Amino acid sequence: MIFHFLRLIALLLSLASAAPALERIRVSPDGKGFIQEPSGRTFTPWGMNYSSNDLEERWDRDWPAIGHDLAELQRLGVNVLRIHLQLHRFMSGPDEVSAPALRQLGRFLDLAESHGLYVDVTGLACYAPAHHQPWYDALDEAQRWATQARFWEAVARQCAASSAVFCYDLMNEPVSPGGNDRKPGEWYSGKLFGGYDYLQWIALHQGERKRDLIARDWIRKLVSTIRRVDHHHLITVGLLPTVKGVPFFGFNPATVAPELDFISVHVYPDRKDLPDAMNVLRHFVVPGKPLVIEETFPLTCSPDELRQFLLESRGTACGWIGHYLGKTQRELEAGRNAGTLTVGDDLSLQWLLLFQELRGQMSEVAPTPPPRPNRN
Repeated sequence: MIFHFLRLIALLLSLASAAPALERIRVSPDGKGFIQEPSGRTFTPWGMNYSSNDLEERWDRDWPAIGHDLAELQRLGVNVLRIHLQLHRFMSGPDEVSAPALRQLGRFLDLAESHGLYVDVTGLACYAPAHHQPWYDALDEAQRWATQARFWEAVARQCAASSAVFCYDLMNEPVSPGGNDRKPGEWYSGKLFGGYDYLQWIALHQGERKRDLIARDWIRKLVSTIRRVDHHHLITVGLLPTVKGVPFFGFNPATVAPELDFISVHVYPDRKDLPDAMNVLRHFVVPGKPLVIEETFPLTCSPDELRQFLLESRGTACGWIGHYLGKTQRELEAGRNAGTLTVGDDLSLQWLLLFQELRGQMSEVAPTPPPRPNRN
């Protein structure tokens, strides 16, 4: 009798400590932000990019460590995790999808939900040159798009029933071709950052087509594929801002916005021209589409300068996602006290402190500035 009583107590305690069930996220009726459904509560994405280059390796070899990370991120006040699914871990051929990888993705979503965390599922990642697949890079444009659609069909089918999905991000920093043709197989920039190449072309030849219409057609194909198996979760794509006179890398927000549920842009303020970060952000404002800063970090500015930008961006953006680089606040503070903190670790610590400091303020509603017209 006492044994059954103790089991009942343990069950009640586990239920009491479990995170409440997550509601689905929707675009708000005014098109300016997000709400939870069915409660109607406002939802402000405040999150981190997580394990962008090695999540699938980590979930195979050290699942408990991922659980510890998610607990730490929950403690920091994160509500959205952005993960980056590596194509080579999910696809071994044009139509060959890895069932074990899909199961692990489902397991990860369950773990995230248990910590009260939503997930921004970014796909088609080919960041590490060593993992580029010869069969994939040898495909022509139509074949490559078909394989990308197959990837998203499988991923969306796996994720469709999960309440932990915030959105699907079709690709990180895609580029639509313009001007000169690219060489066969030249789908990547060839410019590495920390050993990784984060840009990927969606086509090699522009021909007589307009750059932004190539981008629109690519998005349409992938979105229509996802919608065949998942009618609910939000869809976006992680866009690059204008750099050196190249507007939107072919993804003009005004052209692609009708195909997406919200706009995502990556903005890293530069101390050499801090006002430019807000100017860049305003060019991504499209009426009726929420705007999320999907990547930011004090990479080329100080934490104080990033604070200034983030606070000013309220009312233009309605969500913000930084970077969690794998070390906890306690570990970083121990390194600082021991005098062993690297420059990168110091930036990471300052970002974690800033993230917690601003959490409440970033959820407050700020006056909305008038939108500026998009550049063609």
